[in-house]
Amino acid sequence: MKLRAKSFYTILFLTLLIFTISGCSVTIQKGRRSDLEKIESLTSETEALNARLAQLQAEKSKEISELDNAKILLENKLSKEIGDKDVRLEMAERGLAIIFLAEVLFDSGKVDLKKDALPVLDKIAKVFNENLKGREIGIEGHTDNEPIKHSGWKSNWELSTARATSVLHYVVDKKGVEPKLISATGYGEHRPVASNKELEGRRQNRRVELVVLPKNIEKIQADIDKLIERKREIQNRIKKYKK
Repeated sequence: MKLRAKSFYTILFLTLLIFTISGCSVTIQKGRRSDLEKIESLTSETEALNARLAQLQAEKSKEISELDNAKILLENKLSKEIGDKDVRLEMAERGLAIIFLAEVLFDSGKVDLKKDALPVLDKIAKVFNENLKGREIGIEGHTDNEPIKHSGWKSNWELSTARATSVLHYVVDKKGVEPKLISATGYGEHRPVASNKELEGRRQNRRVELVVLPKNIEKIQADIDKLIERKREIQNRIKKYKK
């Protein structure tokens, strides 16, 4: 009788143990399956992010390529002026800048465009209209730090702004550049590119810049940065689930 009771309890214990182990196994398997499903979902999201990143990178490359092509075109059209160092072209993050020494466009202290400067602006306006249509253009006036004495302007700010506006009116009113896409700004002496201590430095600082702004490139780059950050987050989560 005691032997039967002992056997019964042994069987009962083993049965409970098996159910307990089996239950743990099911829980573990469910946990593993859940992690695998999450990893698969995150992997799918990563693939979608990679596709979108490739698309944005292509848009950015196209934008940069178009500005590069415009730069080459302008270099050809303005080869004489560039050779004479009256004009220079620069490609930077802010866009494609066409930089004139102020003396090429204006007499000292004046805001009326010189007649012999008009053909150069004609070439540039033609490229704006034919090759850079739909792009925003900023015209910036700059001076050296010499105080205004005899020209009648209140300060270098007024002079630089009036010169930028004079160029704007010519390319818009005479050459048909789209007015809603163009603006004029005067910075006075506050954005020098050379030292004002030397005569040549002051000459370089007296300038007018026509800047072709990159189209949507800042937004494109912001979207790229967000996607890259999201990819990092996903990779960290995948590593967590694989542990």
